[in-house]
Amino acid sequence: MVCELCGKRGIKSREVTRSYGTGANLLVIENIPVKSCSRCGEVYLTAETLHEIERIKMHRKSLSTKKAVSVMVYA
Repeated sequence: MVCELCGKRGIKSREVTRSYGTGANLLVIENIPVKSCSRCGEVYLTAETLHEIERIKMHRKSLSTKKAVSVMVYA
């Protein structure tokens, strides 16, 4: 696969963690499959992955587990 941003070959599959929302509405989704360019770093999500993320967000109360998160302020 060729990167749409830099035009080079080198797209690899990997998994990432993304956060959505803030404070009490924070949702962290782990192991999201993405395609990533090893040359420029551009990240691609498939339509299927985007639909699944939206499904998870809509059903967050029944699908998620609560975990403590440490928060620090940069000073």
